[in-house]
Amino acid sequence: MPAGPSIVAVLLGALVGLGAPRLARRVVAALPPVVGVRPPLPGPALPVPGAGPSIRGGVGTVVAGAIVFGGLTVALGIDPVLPVFLALAAVGLVLALVDRACLRLPDALVGAAALVAGLGLTGVALVTGTPDRLLGALLGALVAGGTHVVLALLPRSRLGFGDVKLATVLGLPLGWLGWPTLWLGLLLPHLLHGLLVLMLLATRRVRRDTTLPLGPALLTGTWLATLLP
Repeated sequence: MPAGPSIVAVLLGALVGLGAPRLARRVVAALPPVVGVRPPLPGPALPVPGAGPSIRGGVGTVVAGAIVFGGLTVALGIDPVLPVFLALAAVGLVLALVDRACLRLPDALVGAAALVAGLGLTGVALVTGTPDRLLGALLGALVAGGTHVVLALLPRSRLGFGDVKLATVLGLPLGWLGWPTLWLGLLLPHLLHGLLVLMLLATRRVRRDTTLPLGPALLTGTWLATLLP
């Protein structure tokens, strides 16, 4: 693959990473307040939704955006579906910041991700004449959503239905890429989340009853599954 598209994608991802924190702050500030919300991860105290939260941007989000966009471009190459995956990644970066700040995945953002994935993949399927891949995407969403509904209903489950909705949406691109990618995309988020919990518990940075956001792990696991053959 020529280096040009990858460089453009990296620069575009860096710009998305630069603007994502500002948008995330606006989204969290517009959410109705929830009593007793605490920072889900160690760090400076974050105000509750509706109180002007402080979501910091900087080098971290810029680098994250560049890596995510660059990785997708290298993995997918010059494929008509690439813009859909990049747009979904842009929404996902904002979702990860919001969930990290207040343990919430707003329906408006998850709905935007669903719109991007649903309409985008439908358009690509029509243009390229690949309705079978669109069927795979729909089945992927059904499997991912059903799996996470079951997990959410298990006793003592901390899986929220915002996580279920996001997992369902992410099942669309995973299903588009095929069943091996879908199964990997279902497994990796929970593996990553479990490793993070163990690490934080081992370093005594959280307690056993601390609720941690799953959204970032869902998004990261989906991205990694897309990169792997």
